[in-house]
Amino acid sequence: MKLELRSRLPAVAKHATPLLFVHGAWHGAWCWDENFLSYFADRGFAAHALSLRNHGESETVGSLRWKRIRDYVADVESIAADLPRKPAIIGHSMGGFVTQHYLQKHDPPAAVLLASVPPNGVFHTTLKLAARHPLAFLKANATWSLYPFIADPNLAKEAFFSKALGDSQVESYWRQMKDESWLAFLDMLALDLPKPTPSKTPPLVIGGATDTIFSVADAEATARAYGTVAEIFPDTAHDMMLEPRWRDVAARIADWLDSKLAAE
Repeated sequence: MKLELRSRLPAVAKHATPLLFVHGAWHGAWCWDENFLSYFADRGFAAHALSLRNHGESETVGSLRWKRIRDYVADVESIAADLPRKPAIIGHSMGGFVTQHYLQKHDPPAAVLLASVPPNGVFHTTLKLAARHPLAFLKANATWSLYPFIADPNLAKEAFFSKALGDSQVESYWRQMKDESWLAFLDMLALDLPKPTPSKTPPLVIGGATDTIFSVADAEATARAYGTVAEIFPDTAHDMMLEPRWRDVAARIADWLDSKLAAE
C-alpha cells in the first residue's frame, strides 16, 4: 500500500531524529505542509507528514468507512520503520489518538499530542456535536459518514478555526477535507480506547483555549493521564497548525523537542 509522505529537509541538520506528523480526521498531510513542515525544517529537523490510508494522496484500499484506528497505527508504524532513525511523533486530534496507541507499542524519542482526542474518547464531544447540529448528527448516523459535520465551509470554520482566520483561507482548507471512517469514529467513541500510563518521558500535551471540539478540560485530562500538565494557547482553535497563531505553537513544540533531543 502506497502512503503519501510529504517531507521537508533542513539545509543544516540540527538533530538526527526525524519528525513524523500525524493528521486528524477529515485531514491529510496537506495540513502540516501549509506551515509546519517548512518551519521545522528551518529549525533543523527533518520533517515528514503522512496521509493515512484512504486520505490525502495515499492509496485508497477498500471502503474508508471500515478503516480502524489500528489500521492508522499500522500506517504510522510503516512510515516510521522506513525512516533512517526512530522518529519523534506529533499527532493532531484523531492523529493524537493514533499516537497514543502507538505509544503503547513503541518508545519514540519524543511525542506531542496536539488538540488530541482524550484517552477517554469522543463521547462528550459527540454529545456536544449532536446538540449543536442535530440534523448533521442524524445524517451522519443515517449514512454512516462523518462528512455531514463538515459539509460546508461554515461548519468547518466552526469546528476547526477561530474567527480571525479569513473566509477565503477557510474555504481553501475545507476543499481539501474529505470524509472520515465511521468505524474509526466508533473506535474513538468506545471500541478501542488507549490505556495511558504515566511515563518518565511524558508527551507534550497542547490545547487551544477556543477549541470547540476538544476543550481545555479535555487537554488537561489527557495530560493528567500521562503524568504531565497541558499547555494551553490563548485565542487558538482546533486546527492549531493552520490558525493565525500557528507560529507560536510551532515554536513551543520546536523548543521542547530541542530540549528533549539535546542528548542525541
